[in-house]
Amino acid sequence: MLTMDDIIREGNPILRETAVPVELPPTKEESNTLKQMLEFLINSQDEEIANKYQLRPGIGLAAPQIGISKRMIALYLDDDKGKLHKYALFNPKIVSHSVEKTYLESGEGCLSVDRDVPGIVPRFARVKVRAFDLDNKEVTLKLKGMPAIAIQHEIDHLDGIMFYDHINHNDPFKIPDGVPTDR
Repeated sequence: MLTMDDIIREGNPILRETAVPVELPPTKEESNTLKQMLEFLINSQDEEIANKYQLRPGIGLAAPQIGISKRMIALYLDDDKGKLHKYALFNPKIVSHSVEKTYLESGEGCLSVDRDVPGIVPRFARVKVRAFDLDNKEVTLKLKGMPAIAIQHEIDHLDGIMFYDHINHNDPFKIPDGVPTDR
């Protein structure tokens, strides 16, 4: 079982590397690692388990965050309609995105960052992602809202990008171009 002790923290150079693609089909070890990543997220959102093992709640996790520089991510979250988005993905890639941008009012956080980083993190409002699942099947996901933001955050990890790299350092709360004014 993965715990917070397995999570690499900012400053570790692996978080700034470009992760390598997983050769398909994945090895048993790679599949088991990805399953453990998803299990960590599920456990981190279970109050009893999270308290017992002192897990910070998370909705997404990328392999570099556990010290493995491979293109693997897991997501576990509900969208604004209450639909569960549960993904364990190899080699995820954004194949198209909206012109429209969005951001989280509360800002973004990260299991690898033990501090608050205030500011607006601009993201695409909608993304289409292709990847391979645990059954080695190609999947295409069309996401918007929180799932779209979360998957962009995790794919960024695979490219050595931290969420705060997107914050405008001269004006951290500047609303990005492309965000609808009626949000």
